[in-house]
Amino acid sequence: MLTYFRQRYPTRIEIDKDGKIIEVPLPNPFATEQLHIALSTDGLHWTALSDNKPVWQQRMRDPYIHRGADGIWRLVATGGGRDAGDRRQTGPVFMYATSPDLINWKFEKSLPLMKDFRDSSVAMVRNIWAPEFYYDEAAKEYTLFWSSSFKDAGWKESRLYYSKTKDWQTFTPAKVLFAPPYSVIDGTMIKDKDTYYLFHKEEEFSPRTGERRGIRVATSKNLEGPFTIFEGPLNKGQIAPTITEGPSVMADPKGKGWLLFYDYPMADHYGISSSPDLFNWKIETDIDIPADARHGSLSKITAAEAEALRKAFAGGK
Repeated sequence: MLTYFRQRYPTRIEIDKDGKIIEVPLPNPFATEQLHIALSTDGLHWTALSDNKPVWQQRMRDPYIHRGADGIWRLVATGGGRDAGDRRQTGPVFMYATSPDLINWKFEKSLPLMKDFRDSSVAMVRNIWAPEFYYDEAAKEYTLFWSSSFKDAGWKESRLYYSKTKDWQTFTPAKVLFAPPYSVIDGTMIKDKDTYYLFHKEEEFSPRTGERRGIRVATSKNLEGPFTIFEGPLNKGQIAPTITEGPSVMADPKGKGWLLFYDYPMADHYGISSSPDLFNWKIETDIDIPADARHGSLSKITAAEAEALRKAFAGGK
């Protein structure tokens, strides 16, 4: 199951030789910032439910969905939902929702998990982007993580932060998870054997740094790090030969190996790469992804769940 929202970016942000931010218009922009679902049996060819229309009308971006340890499906996403409250006090929030069946969703709450975190100037954070979570079976605990920045734009000098919860009611104070020597957004994590793999987007672009807006990976033996940045075949972020973001990774359903999904946000395209080892990647060309899909997340579901979804969202309902 691929869950996503739809968008064509309105502009591409660049920085000129004088450090001035320039927004370059892009053709045919639009956004449908709601939950969409597509299904696949091979991980490469995907069929959108509901004729590629939303399956839930709640506004959100970057929806991340996984089944919880109790069998309940949990969704976290960029955006505050309906009870964001006074953000002058809490700062930015992200939404949390649940579902017993992937069809009927309940908005639970907005989570202001950076409200007590301050930088050295005692400033409040400006954003919480692309939240995800990882369940630690040994600790019976969820680790939520996301990107935030204290600068005047969410992509500037961004870091990944995290908080832990056992019950989704109480949360530990936010801490830094990953602070590499570059701005970082869009973290996603998978564990293989005894190693955690943290895929993420390096967000650097200027005459000084060059174009470094692409997917990288860092590894650790511990969920909370420290993480070591991999400097091998991903070539400093260039898993694909243009700007990429929004990674999601899963075991290849066809056999051994892995599949990595990512956006080409300035090219209105989605990409998939395959790997035998999570380090060496090959871009797949025989793929079929719903039009304008952005920032997907991946989950394995049963045949019965897939059939129920097809029945519930047939014919563009």
